[in-house]
Amino acid sequence: MAFGSVPTPLGDMLAAVTEDGVAGVGWSHGREERLRERLLARLGLAEVGDPARTAPVLDELARYYAGELRVFGSPVDWRLTTPVQRRVLGTLYETVGYGEAVTYGELAARSGTGVPARAIGSIMGANPIPVIVPCHRVVAGNGLGGFSGGEGVESKRWLLTLEGYLQPMLDWG
Repeated sequence: MAFGSVPTPLGDMLAAVTEDGVAGVGWSHGREERLRERLLARLGLAEVGDPARTAPVLDELARYYAGELRVFGSPVDWRLTTPVQRRVLGTLYETVGYGEAVTYGELAARSGTGVPARAIGSIMGANPIPVIVPCHRVVAGNGLGGFSGGEGVESKRWLLTLEGYLQPMLDWG
């Protein structure tokens, strides 16, 4: 597995890329080494220095955060997900586009898994590939809902504002 990182307005984002595609993405917040070790152990892989493997993913992430990319083209390696997680996250990945959102209940119904809305939230919280597999686009019926990436709900708000789903907040200061 090859690793690379890109600075973003929400902190440095680490990407883990196997020969099959992006297997993990996350904000490192100074814990990059720990994230690398955890991913390598979970996948039973060795780390390789392969900037050519990570460059396309890092470029896409940088372009996304700059507001220049709406659809990720890098292949996804789903092996860190269970079959049910894969079905729910795959449904999200394939059906909820840039600037759109879906409620936990709507995603539960779309996925056809029989997973209740509350459990959809747990699957979103365990998403190993946030931003690329856009768990930030899953919202509660009465608000934003939770978010376990970056700085929590504020990161979710920032991403949804970038995509135009939410209007920018006024700064009264």
